[in-house]
Amino acid sequence: MPRIKVQRKSTSVDMTAMCDVTFLLLNFFIMTSTFTPPDPVSIQVPSSTYKIPVPEKDLLILTIGGKGKVFLETLGSDIKIATLEKMGEQYKISFTPEEKKRFSLMSSFGVPIQSLKQYIMMDNKQKKSSGLSQGIPADSTNNQLSDWILQSRKAVAELHTTAMRISIKADQNEEYLSIKKVVDILQKQKINKFSLITNQEGN
Repeated sequence: MPRIKVQRKSTSVDMTAMCDVTFLLLNFFIMTSTFTPPDPVSIQVPSSTYKIPVPEKDLLILTIGGKGKVFLETLGSDIKIATLEKMGEQYKISFTPEEKKRFSLMSSFGVPIQSLKQYIMMDNKQKKSSGLSQGIPADSTNNQLSDWILQSRKAVAELHTTAMRISIKADQNEEYLSIKKVVDILQKQKINKFSLITNQEGN
């Protein structure tokens, strides 16, 4: 009895639709991703086994590094603009709409407020080479850091009717006195609850 021949069919698959879906997903993830901005100074945070997620809004981050330099970052464009306006009123400095917009897009900064207008209008390359980024003054006679913290807290309270959370991100080799100086400023504003940003052990 003759063997029945099974008709062979082509195994080729049209991958056009799959490629389209892949590129759409790739575009979606790229456009919705939030890239972590570089630290204003090179720091290496200590490790810890305790893990608490960092909130994505109503947060103020104080970065300490480079031998006691303090840099500040607030999350949220509306909070940044409101804080800048309050600081401008306090120090009698007017900021243009363009300067406010550029400031709202900045990450961490550490310059005296007298140099901030100049610093805002620089590009990233100019900021690095300008030498202006020497940390926010925190001396007893010129404690601009305390003012920035206070005005940021007021901005969050007015716009979001909540309390601002504060985190300290310090280099593991930074001197204790540099960190204590910042903690003392917080405690003078009756802020006794704040978090320390660390790397999780094992990562």
